[in-house]
Amino acid sequence: MKQVSLLGATGSIGIQTLEVIRLHPEQFSLYAMAFGRNIEKALPLIREFKPTIIIVQDEATKVKLNKEIDHQQIFCGGEGLIEASVADSVDVVVNAVMGSVGLPATLKAIQAKKIIAIANKETLVTAGHLVMEEARKHQVELLPVDSEHSAIYQSLNGEKKSDIQKLIITASGGSFRDKSREELAGVSVQDALNHPNWSMGAKITVDSASMMNKGLEVIEAHWLFDVPYEQIHVILHRESVIHSMVEYVDRNIIAQLGTPDMKVPIQYALTYPERLDLPITEHLNLEEIATLNFERMDMERFPCLRMAFEAGKAGGSMPTVLNAANEEAVQLFLEGKISFLDIEKYIEQALENHDRIHNPDLSTIISIDEETRKSVRFHLN
Repeated sequence: MKQVSLLGATGSIGIQTLEVIRLHPEQFSLYAMAFGRNIEKALPLIREFKPTIIIVQDEATKVKLNKEIDHQQIFCGGEGLIEASVADSVDVVVNAVMGSVGLPATLKAIQAKKIIAIANKETLVTAGHLVMEEARKHQVELLPVDSEHSAIYQSLNGEKKSDIQKLIITASGGSFRDKSREELAGVSVQDALNHPNWSMGAKITVDSASMMNKGLEVIEAHWLFDVPYEQIHVILHRESVIHSMVEYVDRNIIAQLGTPDMKVPIQYALTYPERLDLPITEHLNLEEIATLNFERMDMERFPCLRMAFEAGKAGGSMPTVLNAANEEAVQLFLEGKISFLDIEKYIEQALENHDRIHNPDLSTIISIDEETRKSVRFHLN
């Protein structure tokens, strides 16, 4: 039985991970779970799965939780995430926290030679060079949970890396794929959260609408699969049936198809290299779908995707700035303080004002992340 440490247990990926664990009690047990401040959502999960270790965001949440349950091992913040990631009993660490907060815990888990199921794009975006260097050093393989990267991972199975011609990442287009730039001026938060295909958390749904989510996936794919940005292509695919593809030097293309259900790549990462039945998701019926559509991705229409490619190619500290500025700008949008189109303006401003550091260490990355967030909030005022 695999003992799982789940970071981000009350988020969309976390809840769906728990659905998979619930489905296979003979295969998985929840050893540790981390969440932020949502005690109301966490309590029934704690009572059902009975984790040995619980991690909360801060001391105030710990005090509130202690009033509700009698639990001996409740930890706080980043140190708690590390504790949950390196515990001797843990076999698999599922990094499903939002933002760069999951980076130190992931590095420690790699050093402890844990299996890493990574659903946290920001860890690789902000510090891909550090993460992959540690993974190579400790011979730890990162198993992607994102549907696009899981698709690429499966399409690469048994193939030679030297035979890769191109990675083709598909994008649904998000909530605003049929709107012009002019029509985006007055869109609301609720409009942005109305994704046509996927059920996801608020931040990632907004990122999908701006296409930053796809940009972050491009940077993540560059690090996960060690492929130059020039060999990574993004294509609009409305149906979200083909989750991504790999083109090889002989012009063959291998694609992975499935329903738009995150439980599929989550379970694949947890069970790899085996596969288990997943009766809680639907079969893909191509006869019903009948037609699959593909369109060229317009970088002018989606400037966040363009900026992600540019930051990725620039390398160094630029992706850290990209990610931090985006996280803060999206939060400001969700709070109703800026417009949807302002998100890309704040990101562009942060990138333009930053002097790139070629090979930042972890402390420098954390410092740049914090400074970028403060700068975005400062410019709001």
